[in-house]
Amino acid sequence: MFRSVRHMIYDLIEWRSQILSGTLPQDELKELKKKVTAKIDYGNRILDLDLVVRDEDGNILDPEQTSTISLFRAHEVASKQVEERLQEEKSQKQNIDINRQAKFAATPSFALFVNLKNVVCKIGEDAEVLMSLYDPLESKFISENYLVRWSSCGLPKDIDRLHNLRAVFTDLGSKDLKREKISFVCQIVRVGRMELRDNNTRKLTSGLRRPFGVAGNCAL
Repeated sequence: MFRSVRHMIYDLIEWRSQILSGTLPQDELKELKKKVTAKIDYGNRILDLDLVVRDEDGNILDPEQTSTISLFRAHEVASKQVEERLQEEKSQKQNIDINRQAKFAATPSFALFVNLKNVVCKIGEDAEVLMSLYDPLESKFISENYLVRWSSCGLPKDIDRLHNLRAVFTDLGSKDLKREKISFVCQIVRVGRMELRDNNTRKLTSGLRRPFGVAGNCAL
């Protein structure tokens, strides 16, 4: 309501400036005055204020010089015009809503923003942290993985990305919103030796990927 009234006030201020400029031809001036009075009457209607009856030129009718029947007929005409304007506005709004709903249903328009602050897990070696969205009812992942390589020192392998580990899951559409549950799953894969306690240099291996841990959140 506030936005609607604000836009109407801005329009009235602009039109008032045009009227006071004195540069408009008589026919354009007459049409502009009708537009101003129609906007005022429409604004009074949506604000539940009194309806002002006017003559053909947009001037307010004087009840002292106008008969009761003439006032009644003018009131009927003004009410009809305002109601037609309300119906027109309502129809336009419905068309806009229908177009938005159609576009909303046809194109993916949802995203999930993830900001990784820290990984609190005692691993002992380098690790890979994979985050993705999972449907527990269908037992399948519904997004790609967001991969972060984590060092054994407890910091990202790419130190330039410290405090800047962000991702946006953009492949969410209206179909995904209809899912009963969506889980946010985090998988941790250890990268290094076969066993953490392997101190035998002759058997020492490196670069092996082993599942280490997993966590999920079903609040989505």
